[in-house]
Amino acid sequence: MDSAAKDEQPAHVKHLAAFLIRHHSDQLHSMALSQDPKLHFPLYVNFAELMDDDPPLSHLVFSQPTEYLRLFDEAAVWAHKVILGDLNGSNKGIKKEFIHVRINISGSPLECPETFPSIGRVRVKHRGILLTLKGTVIRSGAIKMYEGERKYMCQKCKHEFLVYPELESRNSIKLPSYCPSQRSKPCEGTKFGHLEGSITCHDYQEIKIQESTHVLGVGAIPRSIPVILKDDLVDIVKAGDDVIVTGILTAKWSPDLKDVRCDLDPILIANYVRRTNELKSEIDIPDDAIMKFKQFWSDFKDTPLKGRNAILRGICPQVFGLFTVKLAVALTLIGGVQHVDASGTKVRGESHLLLVGDPGTGKSQFLKFAAKLSNRSVITTGLGSTSAGLTVTAVKDGGEWMLEAGALVLADGGLCCIDEFDSMREHDRATIHEAMEQQTISVAKAGLVTTLSTKTIVFGATNPKGQYDPDQSLSVNTALSGPLLSRFDIVLVLLDTKNPEWDGVVSSHILSEEEPDNGKQDEDLANIWPFPMLRRYIHFVKGYFRPVLTKEAEIVISSYYQLQRRSATGNAARTTVRMLESLIRLAQAHARLMFRNEVTRLDAITAILCIESSMTTSAIVDSVGNALHSNFTENPDLEYATQERLILEKLRSFDDFPDANSTR
Repeated sequence: MDSAAKDEQPAHVKHLAAFLIRHHSDQLHSMALSQDPKLHFPLYVNFAELMDDDPPLSHLVFSQPTEYLRLFDEAAVWAHKVILGDLNGSNKGIKKEFIHVRINISGSPLECPETFPSIGRVRVKHRGILLTLKGTVIRSGAIKMYEGERKYMCQKCKHEFLVYPELESRNSIKLPSYCPSQRSKPCEGTKFGHLEGSITCHDYQEIKIQESTHVLGVGAIPRSIPVILKDDLVDIVKAGDDVIVTGILTAKWSPDLKDVRCDLDPILIANYVRRTNELKSEIDIPDDAIMKFKQFWSDFKDTPLKGRNAILRGICPQVFGLFTVKLAVALTLIGGVQHVDASGTKVRGESHLLLVGDPGTGKSQFLKFAAKLSNRSVITTGLGSTSAGLTVTAVKDGGEWMLEAGALVLADGGLCCIDEFDSMREHDRATIHEAMEQQTISVAKAGLVTTLSTKTIVFGATNPKGQYDPDQSLSVNTALSGPLLSRFDIVLVLLDTKNPEWDGVVSSHILSEEEPDNGKQDEDLANIWPFPMLRRYIHFVKGYFRPVLTKEAEIVISSYYQLQRRSATGNAARTTVRMLESLIRLAQAHARLMFRNEVTRLDAITAILCIESSMTTSAIVDSVGNALHSNFTENPDLEYATQERLILEKLRSFDDFPDANSTR
């Protein structure tokens, strides 16, 4: 910083430098000790802390960020030199040229809707202030180099000054009309010369963020906005990441096209970027809600399955019965625990569910309800989605290829619902194999080679190919390949068979909805678990519990797997190691549903019953029946004892299975 620059605005720079030395000397010390002087270093400042220390200065940073963030960077370099002077005695410090102050507004008044709007509500009034936006990265461009500033000298008075390119006019340099020196006697020179070697270049990357779809109303189109990342901010996010970006809203001229009006497109120049992938859940769980959960299970301590069924009744309550489907939906949304072995190989914890059924069996209703239960979800249809729409596509923007995220990438950390699964082309189905099992998508398109995260639950619904034939395999009936079917932990077949008894129960239920006096018990149970409470419960047990298998649960799961492998009628697509992994995931999910941190025999038996329900030709227990006609029983604990006895009789054919009494 030359002497003229010190005289221009010393007060604000000194104030800012003093603030940094008082509150962020630790960061400045670590920068001074770093060995690379050419790196761009971030210096993180909390806006709330700046407000407490100097309210007028914080208001200037908020209202005039273009000018004062630049001064803040100058102050950071100045403060760094002060710290460096203290370290000169030890000869450890190295002078740094590029330090950028990054403003974090978390916990400050700037988190209000006026300065933290949704992307769709960004207007002209937000231009020029410190603005914060939240969204999902749907497109990330290549890292480029651009000219940040260059130095000029007045030919008359030899005053040196910096000139910054204007983004609005595509980084063009605009020289002042007369000499900007602020001396007692104005120079008023109009001829300036560029100083050789004074150009400073910066890393530059453009991304595009889109507002989250789950916060939008029906029919609303999610809006997006380009974001410019510079220096230390480049390459820290990728397509599919959830981010909170603080920056300055400005405008950029659209490309010049013949006979096309040139418009100003809004763009956000980022100052601070925070990835929120680990904080994707935004479901607030107060302490009194957790106490209600604990009290609920205390009340059902003697009849745990009755308590579980009370929770399951809250899932898609507009659909009568379908107990097996509601249990499968709950276990899929809760999921198991991801396992990572010593070599770093990961076994997914997320479960996948496929509903195969005749039209009118409520498949789409369950898809939509599950999407509402999940804190992050994307709904699409196989008919309207290509492989690019599901995974990732390469798009050309301004002569440059970029990757744009599809449904599975946008649903990372949440739920992806695919309706009309059978309408997808075979090529499109093959593209989601890696996404479902390895939970990544490997991309090699238009010279762009990368890997994106798809830690996603896949919930699919499909119609059978023609009339469902129970004598044929599931692959033949659905026209889905065996490898794809094996990636689903549960495949439930909903057949609309003629059952006069069931038809009578359903019709009576529908007609009785007009009578307010009937079904009081069901209404009471539904009142215990309204939708917000059910959503909180699923989110809480998913994050709080990490169940481990007990010895008795391991024996049950291992014996059942071996029995399936030895079965002559076993479906080769299902009786693989993936089936064993599915059993473990479902048992862990059921333990979480039951508010426990250990997987007992009850959880293992329930996981087996879910797997049995998804097998039409290899089931060893015939008591499961049609999933469409499954209903809630009055005494589920008694029914479980019967089902457990049937399964244990099959499993006791193994020598290593103990002849102990069945326990839970």
